[in-house]
This record gives sequence, structure tokens and C-alpha cells, in this order.
Amino acid sequence: MDETAGEKRPQAVLFLCGQNSIRSPMAAAIARHYFGKSIYVASAGVRKGEIDPFVTTVMDEIGIDISRHRPMTVEEREDDEGLNFDLAISLSPQAHHRALELTRKLPIDVEYWPTPDPTIAEGSREQKLDAYRTVRDELTRRIKQRFSTKG
Repeated sequence: MDETAGEKRPQAVLFLCGQNSIRSPMAAAIARHYFGKSIYVASAGVRKGEIDPFVTTVMDEIGIDISRHRPMTVEEREDDEGLNFDLAISLSPQAHHRALELTRKLPIDVEYWPTPDPTIAEGSREQKLDAYRTVRDELTRRIKQRFSTKG
């Protein structure tokens, strides 16, 4: 069955990226902000990363506080609370490979949303922040489109 965005909303979503320090925590925070408790949302990385202050800055700009986020790997998430998700959304190539590995042992759907890594942006602080804002805004658009229910 071919489903369009918004028709089937999962109950629990895991956002995955390389280090769980930029893209996946942004996506999880945005989804929580817009969909509250109607969808359980978490994030994880293929490997453990460090907190990125640019993420906190650009999320604060839109009124979302992620200052308490601590990067976590898929294995740590599994040890902590299990992986009871019905959808994994991978945001980087390596995260996509990891998400596909999860399908071997879990009944989980996987979607791949290729998302640029804003850390590769060069230039002034403002130019770097603009790269993070672009990622944030694109994730916001996709999340709203994917998880909004049609009236």
C-alpha cells in the first residue's frame, strides 16, 4: 500500500544520525515540540558525539530548549529503554545503514531523509549558524509534512 505523508502516523519514532549531536537531536526536539505526547520520539547516533553549542543556539531561536540533550548511541538507547519504535528515520548515510541493521531483529520501518552535515560549513560564525538554521528549517518542514494528520 502506497502511503502519502501524514496518512499513517507511527506511535514511536527514533531519529538516527552519525553522532547524535546535531541532526537527530534537532529532529527529535522539533517533533516533540509540534506533536507533544501524540508520538513518542527519541534520538540516537551510530557512535557517541559531543554536545554542539550551535545546535542549542539555533533551536533557542525558535523557542525549543535542547540544552539537556546528551548524545547517546543506538546501543545505549537499547540498554536504557529498549528499541520499541515502529519507525526509524535516518538522517545520514551511516545512520541509514545502522537503521537497516535494526530491521533484522525488530519490526521497524525505516525512512531515509538525507540531511546535510552543517559542521562542514566554513566562514564566519554567522555563516556557520546559517548552515545549522538551514538544517533545522528543513527538518521542521519534513517533520510537519510527515506527521501532520489530515483533517
